Amino acid sequence: MRRPNCGGEQEKVVTDLPFKVGPASIVILKKLPVIQRRNCSEYSIEDGVMEKVDTLLKKIDRKAELEILTYAA
Repeated sequence: MRRPNCGGEQEKVVTDLPFKVGPASIVILKKLPVIQRRNCSEYSIEDGVMEKVDTLLKKIDRKAELEILTYAA
């Protein structure tokens, strides 16, 4: 599948991504499946994966500065 703006091929990859969940709180999700574009390095997250991410982020302690979680499919 090609991206219309950059023309880059898209591929499913697994990566680690940070999510800012409060003024001083960051959660890093490890082993997160995303769709990455080769030319511009932009990524997107499929709806089902994002629903699970939202559920995970709702459960974290927002008082902690940094939390690291592993995404489990």
